[in-house]
Amino acid sequence: MIFIPLPFVIALLLLILFVAVIRRDEEAAPNWPFLALILLSALQSTLSGLRWGYGVQAVGVIAPVTAAMVPPLAYAGVSRLVRTSRRPLPARIALHGVPAALILILMAVWRDAIDIALVLVFVGYAAAILLLMRPGADALRLAPFEGAAPAYRAIIFTAAALCLSAVVDTFVFLDLASAHSERALTVISVGNLAVLVILAIAAAAASRSRPPAETVETAPRPETSEDKETIATIDALMDARKLYRDANLNLDRLARKAGIPARQISAAINRAMDKNVSQYVNDYRIGEACRLLSGTGKSVTEVMFEVGFQTKSNFNREFRRVTDMTPVAWRQRKG
Repeated sequence: MIFIPLPFVIALLLLILFVAVIRRDEEAAPNWPFLALILLSALQSTLSGLRWGYGVQAVGVIAPVTAAMVPPLAYAGVSRLVRTSRRPLPARIALHGVPAALILILMAVWRDAIDIALVLVFVGYAAAILLLMRPGADALRLAPFEGAAPAYRAIIFTAAALCLSAVVDTFVFLDLASAHSERALTVISVGNLAVLVILAIAAAAASRSRPPAETVETAPRPETSEDKETIATIDALMDARKLYRDANLNLDRLARKAGIPARQISAAINRAMDKNVSQYVNDYRIGEACRLLSGTGKSVTEVMFEVGFQTKSNFNREFRRVTDMTPVAWRQRKG
């Protein structure tokens, strides 16, 4: 009977996930760092299978370097949804290549410090991702409003997975350093594989650029006269130009059309309405959807596309949030 280590099976599933994401996003600009993260996770799983399934010790030279590339790719993928970097591409590649270069140097001069360095890299990038997400839902300036919540949750899961990997590596390091290292292999095979799967799935979900989750504010601040002017300007754009019908509308694009800084728009809506910008825009969409459902004979799907939604799941979720009922139930109730 042919023995196929679990890491090889997981690597195959991750490759299938990669192909599925490519096909899904073939009509849109792909998030290359997230796609690379999925492929790198498949490679890491394969290396794990070779080392621990077949005893190929040579892969131990490659695995730490590729592992050091995982957090920078996750951060780069998140950055593409948050902001456009002002640094040129070569400078960004050089900056995020520092962890892999550091591991290469340590492999030559101080191998015992590699595990500690990897833990610091994973924790550092996890903290950097959470720092990017500090503004909450509206941090995803380049993600379309129509689909933001899963992307936000996936990014948080990505940061959590990086922290989990750091915990696993720390445990393995301490276990191997002790006199009894019986649990190290189990933790490596189960813990690291679980982290790779979580990272790949989170990357696939975040690359969809779906709407961010709700912003949680510790203490709402009173609105100002500037907030009222900002909201009045945005309301006028929504009413006159029907911007919410644009399925690709995001905070960055809204800010450019209004001539107002994105941070100012986000802060004004958060303070005055106690909601994030994606909810504010989707409120307009659902308002028009209600009018179309009750006043026309258009199908639910036609209404969904006309008001700016692209998927039924997002449309139904936001419709329930605003009206506490489904679109079909609304139409039936309104006659």
